[in-house]
Amino acid sequence: MAAADISSDGPESHTLRDLNEPLVDHTEGQLFLTDAFKIMMEEVLCKGTDVKHKVCEWKEPEELALLLDLELRAKGEPHDKLLQRVQDVAKYSIKTSHPRFMNQQFGGVDYHALTGRFLTEALNTNLYTYEVAPVFVLMEAEVLRGLRQLIGWTEGDGLFCPGGSASNMYAMNIARYQHFPDVKSQGLFGLPRLNIFTSEDSHYSVKKGAAFLGIGTDNVITVEVDEGGRMIPSDLDEKIKLAKSQGGVPFFVSCTAGTTVRGAFDLLDCIADVCEKHKIWMHVDAAWGGSVLFSKQHSHLIKGVHRANSVGWNPHKMLVAGLQCSALLLKDTENLLRRCHCANATYLFQQDKFYDVNLDVGDKTVQCSRKVDCLKLWLMWKAVGSNGFADRVDKSFHHARYLVAQMKKREGFQIVFEVAPAIKERMMKQGTMMVGYQPLGNKVNFFRMVVFSPLLSQKDMDFFLDEIERLGKDL
Repeated sequence: MAAADISSDGPESHTLRDLNEPLVDHTEGQLFLTDAFKIMMEEVLCKGTDVKHKVCEWKEPEELALLLDLELRAKGEPHDKLLQRVQDVAKYSIKTSHPRFMNQQFGGVDYHALTGRFLTEALNTNLYTYEVAPVFVLMEAEVLRGLRQLIGWTEGDGLFCPGGSASNMYAMNIARYQHFPDVKSQGLFGLPRLNIFTSEDSHYSVKKGAAFLGIGTDNVITVEVDEGGRMIPSDLDEKIKLAKSQGGVPFFVSCTAGTTVRGAFDLLDCIADVCEKHKIWMHVDAAWGGSVLFSKQHSHLIKGVHRANSVGWNPHKMLVAGLQCSALLLKDTENLLRRCHCANATYLFQQDKFYDVNLDVGDKTVQCSRKVDCLKLWLMWKAVGSNGFADRVDKSFHHARYLVAQMKKREGFQIVFEVAPAIKERMMKQGTMMVGYQPLGNKVNFFRMVVFSPLLSQKDMDFFLDEIERLGKDL
């Protein structure tokens, strides 16, 4: 039996409670939680979703630090003071559920998913063995099965990861293991120079993953994109052949279904032809665009995804499941995920348990502790159904088309974009909305409007255009 290293020497710095009593006062704690929840409901879920209130209460860093009184002290604070802390945190945080928070590819609120998030935190479960998380082991398997089915796979594997970047890294690691299984025991020693291929517009996590796994960013070869931001399959084919001629070993192609900046969908069927020709693992980063699979109207954008070896999909984006909810899905049926990552810890994954040990999913991951990320998606899916998800996707595309049409009607709007940084500063300090901006190649800054929250209306699209013009009229 393990025990903490306890020493009885030294003076007591404070008086302990009776050792026969718990240190947690449930009555006091539950009262605090109830009062704090009222503040969250009012500040975050009422005011924070109301267009009459600000997206943010902007403060300069030094002023904000003073307002929050961030210093940690030896003595605890009383109930009322702690509630004020909760109030301040809610007040000065960005209201990502606000309809006019259009800054990132997450936001909005779904109340069923939020209930799942609250329940997950309250249960504080670690998703690695059936004995600790029986409900969630079965639930995760079912949610992953449902997502794979939408891709077009009747079998396969997968797990929920801590973000889309992690999903992409997992896919790289599994692909490398499939090509060179000895890498698990022998490491990088003796491996040839491996090459990864991805488009110029792909997510930065591809290079980040290559660095993390010891493949090296110099060995990530970027493929040209067409005018719409889609990877050019013929250029991919040429660059794979060139890499081979130079002694490289191409092993992984990362396609994108919904690029971060332009929302482009790579031509997956054509890329699959190239990958099959060269016997290379095909991964689809569908963190943003995977959700179009729910829509009969828009699923053609991801045609050919079933031919991939792996897919990363973030329901916390277009489906509004809440952070974090990122699935890695595999076509593999030979247990690659477990074989690649298992360490067979005998204190967790005993093989003589009284139930099916295949239900102990923790050895599939590089993590030990793993949060339950399936409950929020499962509960939301139960509530709105696949048809409800389809409606959300279709509405997002409708808003995007409407916005483009309205922009074309407004003369001089491109000129406004050239002063995007100044406009962004004004919108943040006034708190009216949040929209990101950036340049693209040799083009000037443009606002990257992200429209998917189920709270958005056509009025919010009109407000965005009016507000940009108002904020930039004298620049």
